[in-house]
Amino acid sequence: MPTSSASTTDASAKPTAASGGVQSLERAFDLLERMADSGGEVGLSELSAASGLPLPTIHRLMRTLVACGYVRQQPNRRYSLGPRLIRLGESASRLLGTWARPYLARLVEETGETANMALLDGDEIVYVAQVPSKHSMRMFTEVGRRVLPHSTGVGKALLAHTPADEVRALLARTGMPAATEKTITTPEGFLEALEQVRKSGYAVDDNEQEIGVRCLAVSVPNSPTAAAISISGPAGRVTEAVAESFVPILQGVAAELSVALQSQSPA
Repeated sequence: MPTSSASTTDASAKPTAASGGVQSLERAFDLLERMADSGGEVGLSELSAASGLPLPTIHRLMRTLVACGYVRQQPNRRYSLGPRLIRLGESASRLLGTWARPYLARLVEETGETANMALLDGDEIVYVAQVPSKHSMRMFTEVGRRVLPHSTGVGKALLAHTPADEVRALLARTGMPAATEKTITTPEGFLEALEQVRKSGYAVDDNEQEIGVRCLAVSVPNSPTAAAISISGPAGRVTEAVAESFVPILQGVAAELSVALQSQSPA
C-alpha cells in the first residue's frame, strides 16, 4: 500500500475552515481537474502557476497521486492523468445516464423522437444515455458511441460558450473530417455556427453527421460536468417548423435535469 506524503501531520491535510473538508483532498482533486482542463498532461510549473500552490506542495500531492495510479509521470517529467481514473469515469458516466433516462423518456413522450444525452470527453463527444423513439423509423445512437464535436448538435451546444482560441485548438487536434457533404469543415464556419447557438439558445445538426438525420440540442445548465441533451430523427420530421415547439421542451427538460444532477452533488 503506498504511503502518502500528504499525511494528517501535514498542514495541507487539516480540515479547511470554509468547507469542513480535508484540504489535501481538495487540492488533489483541484489538480486533477486542472490537468483535465489542460488536455490531460501538464508540468509542475504549469500547475503551480494555475493553482497558486507552491511547487513543494504540488510535488507531494502529485507523488501521492502517482503512487495510487491516478496520475502517471511521463519520461519527459511531465504528468498525465492515470489509468485508474478510467474506471471511475466509466462508472460515473453510467450513473449519470441512469439519472438522465427519466428526463429523456419525457422528451420522447413529448416530441416523439429519439432523445440522447452526451458529454465532452477530451476532444470527443460520448453518448451516455438514450431513449429511442416509438416510431418504426427512428435514429439509433448507441450509448458509448464517440464522435467529433464539429459534426454534432450536442457538440455545438457543449462548445458554444468555450473561448474561440480553445475551440480552434480542439479543431486543430481533431482535423475536422467530413462525415457528410454537409459537415462543417472549417474553424471559421464552426465558430459562426457557435455564434448562432448563442443567439438562438439551441444547436442544430442538419444532416452533418448522417444524411437524412436532423438533431436539435441544448446544454444542461450548471451541470456538475458539462452535458447536453438532444432529440434526433428523420430530417422530414425534425424540421425547422417543429423546432419552434420542440426547443422549449428541450430547454425545460434540460433545466429540470440540471436541478436533479445538482441535488446529487454535495453542497
